[in-house]
Amino acid sequence: MIKSIFFKTGAAFFDFYDIIAFFNLTNQEVTMALDSAKKAEIVAKFARKEKDTGSPEVQIALLTARVEELTEHLKIYKKDHSSRLGLLKMVGRRKRLMKYLKAKDYAAYTKVIAELNLRDK
Repeated sequence: MIKSIFFKTGAAFFDFYDIIAFFNLTNQEVTMALDSAKKAEIVAKFARKEKDTGSPEVQIALLTARVEELTEHLKIYKKDHSSRLGLLKMVGRRKRLMKYLKAKDYAAYTKVIAELNLRDK
């Protein structure tokens, strides 16, 4: 991580970490990624079997968590257009996975949308 970035304001110098603490930002907000504990919790909740990370249910749940975090980020940083583009790509990927799950296993699809509070099209 960045250790020695300094900002000069008048006569005072501030370290990068002091500025993050000043604005009360957490590490999660700086990196914009799911932490491993939250990811493991989501995987455990939606997995079909132990160590299942590739099933559509798990992928939809992880994408939903990332979409929610990125949406909160974009409420603060309205001009972050590259993150907005990434958000739209994630929403599209989640939509395709939901369409696949609906066609293959409708019971699992209804369970996922009920637990994640998503709309059914």
